[in-house]
Amino acid sequence: MQRLITVGIDGSPESSDAANWAAREALRRGLALRLLYAGDDTSRTTHLPELDAPSQQAQYSVARITREVIDAHPTLEILEQRSPEPAIPALLVAAEQSQALVLGSRGFTGFAGYMVGSVSLAVTARARRPVVLVRAGDLPENEHVTDVEGMPSTRTPLRPVVLGLDLSHPSDDLIAYACDAAATRRTALHVIHAWSLVPRSPYAPDVPTAEAETAPDIEKERLLAATLRTWRHKFPETEVTEQMSRGRAGHHLLKASADAGLLVIGRRIESGPRLGPTAHSVIHRVTCPVAVIAHT
Repeated sequence: MQRLITVGIDGSPESSDAANWAAREALRRGLALRLLYAGDDTSRTTHLPELDAPSQQAQYSVARITREVIDAHPTLEILEQRSPEPAIPALLVAAEQSQALVLGSRGFTGFAGYMVGSVSLAVTARARRPVVLVRAGDLPENEHVTDVEGMPSTRTPLRPVVLGLDLSHPSDDLIAYACDAAATRRTALHVIHAWSLVPRSPYAPDVPTAEAETAPDIEKERLLAATLRTWRHKFPETEVTEQMSRGRAGHHLLKASADAGLLVIGRRIESGPRLGPTAHSVIHRVTCPVAVIAHT
């Protein structure tokens, strides 16, 4: 693994937004940035203008994005790579070599979230390294809290990081990424665990309703506190808050992400090359960048 962040670019405005977010993240983490354009096989030129024009336009747009990122971040080490391989396998290889892979999305007009393109979705569901999806139209000021007049501003502190944590699989890789993201931003980490009550068996002994509903809450609160205790010691300067919520995890994560600079969620490798229902709900509707961390 190399000390760099890779961003996939294809010349689209969405990939330009992703590249600029990746550049800011690389600067925060002290890493290099690699701009990867996959599917760039110049040997397939047909010399027919009507067939070659789309590819040539994409290459022109990629070159423009590269220049813009270099000009906007003169102190950042930027590497350029073009691969003749198709996008999905090329991006998966790049992800294995990187601290994180950043991909853009396709925005859909009139809504506050984004839908994820097929390439981004396929790569996110297969990559074993962190993948960050950046929504279309993302701007530097979106990462910051609003100023005293309620306006976006890059002069205000960065928004908190939100972590969705499944206490049945509290991966160290997942928590470590979220803690490090909050620490590098010098902002707070807000940890959410959402759960639903399991229907009670009619053969279970009678328990007073209030006690039956409160006991699982207390047990989960203790487990969450115990899970985060070590990380609080590792990141003493990061404020960590906890939230226990009953109901669908996707609903609570989307609500919390409205005021977040980054949402961090997990994907279990054992589940195969797919995303669970919570991840699907979140990545299609969240309004801030979302990091998907594969873990055992």
